[in-house]
Amino acid sequence: MTVDWAEYAAVLFDLDGVVTPTAEVHMLAWSEMFNAYLEEQPGQAAYTDADYFAHVDGKPRYDGVRDFLASRGIPAPEDLVVELGDRKNDAFNEVLERDGVTAYPGSVALLDHLRALGKPLAVVSSSANAPSVLEAAGLADRFDTVVSGAVAKERGLPGKPSPDTFEYAAEVLGATPATSVVLEDAVSGVRAGRAGDFGLVVGVDRGAGVETLTDAGADLVVGDLQELVPQEVEQ
Repeated sequence: MTVDWAEYAAVLFDLDGVVTPTAEVHMLAWSEMFNAYLEEQPGQAAYTDADYFAHVDGKPRYDGVRDFLASRGIPAPEDLVVELGDRKNDAFNEVLERDGVTAYPGSVALLDHLRALGKPLAVVSSSANAPSVLEAAGLADRFDTVVSGAVAKERGLPGKPSPDTFEYAAEVLGATPATSVVLEDAVSGVRAGRAGDFGLVVGVDRGAGVETLTDAGADLVVGDLQELVPQEVEQ
């Protein structure tokens, strides 16, 4: 697939599932946490990957807890939301510290290409752990700014599917939504890019499905970011 990168002033990457395979770690941490909780709730079916994609993927952690509990008709007082969200975060950090993380090779190839073009780059992630993930992957120096869940909280920015965090990243990079590219694997993130009327919204299909990402507003969908590197560069 061909993207004319010269048309755009900035490129905004989601992190988990786009640059690094940490979405898999998040999925496992969510599954272990929610299923342990649901075992104590009479009549509740197990949490599945379908629940992750429908209610949790790409959202700020506590929002994911609230939306999943609401989908099951379970009351969600704030103390429960915080407790479950913190349990999930602890599980994620344990796995990251134990196993580390290696970026997708195709994503690194695109980062190399965009660096050669001199494009300003940002990570826009709902995760407060984004800086530590980038550090673990050896990519901390690749991005001009990182808008993590912690930054969003500090600045009072609503999380995805609202476009505010992407809009803020574009502004920091001296660009506008219309001149920026959004790269996202989560339905909520694609919706955020579409809601912000960004110049190009690319869906990265790591499991959500091409049709689902297209319906959410992706202009094009790829299976790997290597597909966005011109062939002459690959050779």
